[in-house]
Amino acid sequence: QARLVESGGGSVQAGGSLRLSCAASGYIYSSYCMGWFRQAPGKEREGVASIYTNGGSTFYSDSVQGRFTIALDNSKNTLYLQMTSLKPEDTAMYYCAAAPSYYGLKSAGFDYWGQGTQVTVSS
Repeated sequence: QARLVESGGGSVQAGGSLRLSCAASGYIYSSYCMGWFRQAPGKEREGVASIYTNGGSTFYSDSVQGRFTIALDNSKNTLYLQMTSLKPEDTAMYYCAAAPSYYGLKSAGFDYWGQGTQVTVSS
């Protein structure tokens, strides 16, 4: 069973940047998908970005394309999300997730989840 622990959240002004990290431990599949999701109060969980470990293919939601970058350091079993040009609408709890047999941004495809890290962007 994989264990995922997020870090790096915080408060930032609009236009600023943050980098989220997700440390993965436990049983890690050699080829799997890891992703970042977010959920704001009163809203559904939204897929932000995902990356396939075997080859590095990435997928982004339209709302973050060009502003966020997902990356994976296999040597450290750590997933990152570099967020730039942050907007107040990016405010949410951000979750890291892992999927052994799915690639995309639908939360139902992901089996393992972290506890989340809060990102707050003020205007």
